[in-house]
This record gives sequence, C-alpha cells and structure tokens, in this order.
Amino acid sequence: MMSKSVAKFIKSLQLKKYRKQEQLFLVEGSKSTLEVINSHFNVRTVLCTEQFYEQFSNQLKGLEVLKVTEKQLTDVGTLKSNNAALAVVEMPVADGKKADADKLYLALDDINDPGNLGTILRVADWYGINTILASEETAELYNPKVISASKGSFTRVEVVYGDLERLIKESQLPVYGTFMAGDDIHKTRFKKGCIIVFGNEANGISPRIEKLVDHKITIPKIGGAESLNVAMAAAIVCDNAIRS
Repeated sequence: MMSKSVAKFIKSLQLKKYRKQEQLFLVEGSKSTLEVINSHFNVRTVLCTEQFYEQFSNQLKGLEVLKVTEKQLTDVGTLKSNNAALAVVEMPVADGKKADADKLYLALDDINDPGNLGTILRVADWYGINTILASEETAELYNPKVISASKGSFTRVEVVYGDLERLIKESQLPVYGTFMAGDDIHKTRFKKGCIIVFGNEANGISPRIEKLVDHKITIPKIGGAESLNVAMAAAIVCDNAIRS
C-alpha cells in the first residue's frame, strides 16, 4: 500500500532540485529496475506490481518493497505506462580516480539532450568504456530520461562531472575531437589510452575545449545528410577507436 505522502515524495524526485536535495533518483521499468537491484547501487525502495513481485521475489529479498497497481506506478513515475516496477535509488559518491593511461574515455562538451546522454552511456557500455567525463552543463545523469535511455548502462558507466577543461588537462592523455572537418576516422590510429571529445548538439566542441584537442577527426560524409546525431556519431567513433 502506498500512502499519499510516499506518492508525493516519489513524484518530487522527477525534479532535479529534489533529486539533488535528497540524493535519490528514480529507475523505472522491469529491465532497468532489475539492473539496478543487481548492481553496486543502494536501492532504498522498490514499488512493484504483484506480478513483478511473484516473478522476481528472490531478487527482491532484503529490500523494502511496496506492492502497487499499474496505475499507481504510472501516476508517480515518468513513463507513459509501467506494469512492472520503480526503484528509489541512492546516488553514489564519486570516487575521483586518476585517469588510467591505458583506457579509452569519452568526454562530453555540453551534451544537452537527456536521450542523447542515455544512448551514449549505452554505447560506451557496449564497447567496454566505463568512464565518461562531462561538462557541468551536460544533461544530468539522474534525469529519468537519461536513466530510461541508458537501458541499465548507467549502472556500469560512471559519469564524472566538472570543469571539462580541467578534467581533460589532469588526465594527461592524448585528446581526439569530433569535427565536421578533420582526419578521416577510418584512417586514424587511436592511442590505446586517450580521450575522445563530443560537442554540443547545436554548436559542436567549444573553442576552449578545441584548444586541448591533439587530433581532429571526422566521419567522412558520402550522402546528403547535413549532420549526424551525436549519439549515433559516438557509436561510429567508438567502433573505429576500439578496432584501430
């Protein structure tokens, strides 16, 4: 049974202000809820339907569980429909590890769209990239749209927010940047340890970050499209970087 006060509290977590204040965020849907339950994240509460509870009762052991109806799940969440579950999860504390000289990192220079960020998380996860550096203006990781678009990859890919210029400089790694004009990515040999920068959807990489780029790269255009979606470009670049 879910009280009105609990429903109000959970709905408040749809807003960044309250997520930040409470250090909690929402994970919705069957797949994402199961992913976060089986991850290193601390799950505060799970709201779920009777059907979900019966199917996954073993994985829910030791957690605070509230059984609710599909309508209640939909009313307190952000999805148009949810017949499974919703989890209230604690935000982890960033560990601030030093950059690894043999690892590939992605850097996001003001990626505004939550759907793009979520998809980039999924791409990074697919290619085994577990850390993304992000400017403070990049979409918030715990935005429900980011969590949903990541399809659980947020549990395996860390996003480190901060002054992107400082984060890149501190890494001391070679920096590749994606531009409309640059070296053909198909002919580029990426260093084993490096950072690949992706710019804002409308404006690309900012001038202050461009100054840090050692190698400008581009995906060669064959057809007539004006540009590529940044998440799609990230997938193409990551595939070439991993194979080079």
